[in-house]
Amino acid sequence: MSGNLAVETESLFIKFGYNLVLEDVSLSIKSGEMAGIIGPNGAGKTTLMKIMLGLIKPTSGMVRILGSSPDKMGKKRDLIGYMPQRPTFEHYFPLSCLDVVTMGAFTASSLGRPSIRRQQDKARRSLEKVGMLSLEQKPFSELSGGEQQRIFLARALVKEPRLLFLDEPNAGLDLPTQNNFFSLLKELQSGDGITVVMVSHDLLMISRFADQLFCINRMMHAHGVPRDVLQSNKLEEAYRCEVDLLFGKERF
Repeated sequence: MSGNLAVETESLFIKFGYNLVLEDVSLSIKSGEMAGIIGPNGAGKTTLMKIMLGLIKPTSGMVRILGSSPDKMGKKRDLIGYMPQRPTFEHYFPLSCLDVVTMGAFTASSLGRPSIRRQQDKARRSLEKVGMLSLEQKPFSELSGGEQQRIFLARALVKEPRLLFLDEPNAGLDLPTQNNFFSLLKELQSGDGITVVMVSHDLLMISRFADQLFCINRMMHAHGVPRDVLQSNKLEEAYRCEVDLLFGKERF
């Protein structure tokens, strides 16, 4: 494996019972890239991300994250940030924005140590990165959807990761908020050199910002730079519909 690869899979298969969810999926993502994983609902996108994170073990195949198998990363795991699909907090639970982000600062090695002030300092730096420091004491439940997504992004960034996984981060957001969120991700990618791997259902939005796309529907159907993927006849095969219906009149 090349030392310049942040993520690599080879001949990845996973079955749940008799259901084959992923079949022979191979991909590589270079350090510092923003990669989008696209495909229809039920295509296995979130499952693929969870395999990369070590949350699900594949039936067969190879996975390397920052040069290591997901189950043998040790302290390298602290170099990974993860933002799952629309994390939720009970509205009656009195968490401030700072509280939510600070929760992401603790690692297995830091638990049990009296370092809450240090973790809060990290959380404030992370809030500043996403433009939310002024709201650190505001109750999280009072934020708009876009503001909540920025707080969750700050929580994923609080450990200063080298690799950031995001699962449908723009779900439920209006178009201007989505654009602002993706622009922020691009700034973090270019400014901090973070590798970003993102599952997204929004082909047009992710194609504007990603360096490469991987289109899956159980198996890999197309991959490459966004323009090539969106013009590929394999895209229609993956979505099993007229691709123009996905884009309206706007195509690359």
